[in-house]
Amino acid sequence: MIVSRLRLLAALLCVAGLCFQPEEIVAQTMPSPEIQRRINDVAACLKTKVVEKDDPHACQALHDRMAAYRVPGVSIAVIHNGAIEWAQGFGVAQVGGGPVTADTLFQAGSISKPVAAMAALHLVEQGKLALDSDVNQALTSWRIPASAAAPGAVVTLRELLSHTAGLTVHGFPGYAAGAPIPTLVQVLDGEKPANTAPVRLEAAPGSRWKYSGGGYTVMQQLLLDVSHQPFPKLMHDTVLAPIGMVRSTYEQPLPMELRSGAATPYKANGTPVEGGFHIYPEMAAAGLWTTPTDLARYAIEIQRSLRGDSNRVLSAEMTKQMLVAGLGNHGLGLPIGGSPENPFFSHGGIDEGFEAVLAAYEQSGDGAVIMTNAQGGQLLASEILRSIASVYGWPDFHPIVRTSVKVDPAILSTYTGIYELTPTFSLTITLEDGQLMSQAPHQRKIPLFPESQSRFFTKVVDAQLEFFATDAAQISHLVLHQNGQDMRGEKKQ
Repeated sequence: MIVSRLRLLAALLCVAGLCFQPEEIVAQTMPSPEIQRRINDVAACLKTKVVEKDDPHACQALHDRMAAYRVPGVSIAVIHNGAIEWAQGFGVAQVGGGPVTADTLFQAGSISKPVAAMAALHLVEQGKLALDSDVNQALTSWRIPASAAAPGAVVTLRELLSHTAGLTVHGFPGYAAGAPIPTLVQVLDGEKPANTAPVRLEAAPGSRWKYSGGGYTVMQQLLLDVSHQPFPKLMHDTVLAPIGMVRSTYEQPLPMELRSGAATPYKANGTPVEGGFHIYPEMAAAGLWTTPTDLARYAIEIQRSLRGDSNRVLSAEMTKQMLVAGLGNHGLGLPIGGSPENPFFSHGGIDEGFEAVLAAYEQSGDGAVIMTNAQGGQLLASEILRSIASVYGWPDFHPIVRTSVKVDPAILSTYTGIYELTPTFSLTITLEDGQLMSQAPHQRKIPLFPESQSRFFTKVVDAQLEFFATDAAQISHLVLHQNGQDMRGEKKQ
């Protein structure tokens, strides 16, 4: 009966121009015993990014990790063998309110970018844009200003999509309820009421990889100027509707009729974001409202498009171009990871009070999307992704194993203090009940675990702190080892 209803729904949607296969509609209302066992296994054993060797407590239950991170709600969709095997909510959409379901809306943050990139590439295939031409020739409402940092520079769409255009502005904080909302041109020029700096060239295009939400905002203006359509309508018509992303919109703010089905965003301390969700006129960079189920449909479309089985937005050849890793291991909208034999594409997303992760393999037809409604939720989402990887036998996303040692508390106490890594960034090291702790500004305290007398690791992220002493045996500074880089912090007190 369920399958028959799904096929009828698929037929009706196909008549309306939203064709997709019944298996994409998802998630059995009543999972089979085997699938339910997998769901239970995923929820039973979450692990941090780094685990201690032979730690009997490395596994923790999902509800315990949600409590630890103060994340009220989580929504998960798992792709297996090219279809959505299950989609389920955990926790609540609002503290004291109803449960998260597979249909609960979340802000996608920067996962908005690869979905928007697909629309840009669609226009390329239509001949309305070119990947390697000067975007200033197509922009009419605004143009990238000349810059002394890159004299005579020409910026291309390929560079905008791959974060290699040399443009400024990493990300956007959005605008709180009741705040004045700038136009897109005001955002690009950093003019009030915009709350971010102007988007400008700071390096020669193509010379380096540097993440730039500003570049995607230029891309948004480019699509507006070429299509002569509102951005939410363009995205709906070219990407969301063809794929069947029926619970997704780029409308900002979220329309009133959809708000009852949306999650409430929360801060890291467990309090709700004042006034509710933020508004993002930077729609291409951060403006998508969606569900894990719909983002899973997006991932499945990429997997099928690569094989030539479904090309509702992009041809197989254009999809292949989208997933070619260039500088920074980044394609045209999506970072590429894994091995050359079994690559995956992924993206994270952070808006005010919403954090999410998407990852999917290009060839195996597996993947997952996890969305949360709290700051710090991306760490939780990454732990859930590791659990999914373990249950489904993926080759990637497994924890790093380190060995800890015992250190005399008297030695630990010498490391306490404030260490300045930059004029605006310091780490505070404290000793609490024999446990060394590190805290960055406006972030939670993180336990430190010794792997030698002077070198410590964290579990929630792959980072190490190493302490150094003067000839007089006084601790003088530390070095933060993270992402292949070393940052020195001088001890101030």
